[in-house]
Amino acid sequence: MKQLTLATLIALAAVGAQAQSKPLCDTCGTVQKVHKETRKGDGGAVGIIGGAAVGGLLGNQVGKGNGRVLATVAGAAAGGYAGNEVQMHVTSKDVWVTQVRMKDGSVRTFEHAQQPGWKTGATVKVDGKAVHSI
Repeated sequence: MKQLTLATLIALAAVGAQAQSKPLCDTCGTVQKVHKETRKGDGGAVGIIGGAAVGGLLGNQVGKGNGRVLATVAGAAAGGYAGNEVQMHVTSKDVWVTQVRMKDGSVRTFEHAQQPGWKTGATVKVDGKAVHSI
């Protein structure tokens, strides 16, 4: 019985070694890393105008005469910048980034809107700008 078990283990080891040494297809690669990143969204007129209005209004509350005008202009400029940054933060999104080492040794990076179905070490097929499990 021990010989059968030993023979079975040897056969399984041989099959495993063959599977690991199987060459990759020309458009296949090995996943090196999968992680999530946050991308800033787009700023725009809404954030700039809204921020400038609020900043200008606040700046207008400071000083008298020419100082008030200068504070209004400075407040509008700072508010426009801040409003744009806020809009970029509000419209930010998370993306999943996959790094794939290709058969030729190069590393390609792909972004996905949702978490992909593979993990580090998986073999995947690259089709243009898309990655597929195999």
